[in-house]
Amino acid sequence: KKVKIVKKRTTRFIRHQSDRRDTIKPSWRKPKGIDNRVRRRFKGAIPMPNVGYGSNKKTRHMLPNGFLKFVVSNVKDLELLLMHNRRYAAEVAHNVSALKRK
Repeated sequence: KKVKIVKKRTTRFIRHQSDRRDTIKPSWRKPKGIDNRVRRRFKGAIPMPNVGYGSNKKTRHMLPNGFLKFVVSNVKDLELLLMHNRRYAAEVAHNVSALKRK
């Protein structure tokens, strides 16, 4: 039986007030201010990441095609995948040159 992949949230959580100034990047940081409305979970404030957004354990880290990603950096890693080709999909590591990718 195949479990349908359901993501509770696909958009990234953006950092509070990151839209207001360039120095604050959108990558999530937990607000720690004493009066912060995001930390106090006021209505209309940006949502904070919490455990309720977690995915189903069976489908966690799964790609839309149903495979799990496996980073491959050499031929030996690739041969390892031949036994598990129904579960894992290979992704060539970023530090493998174009010459060796062939």
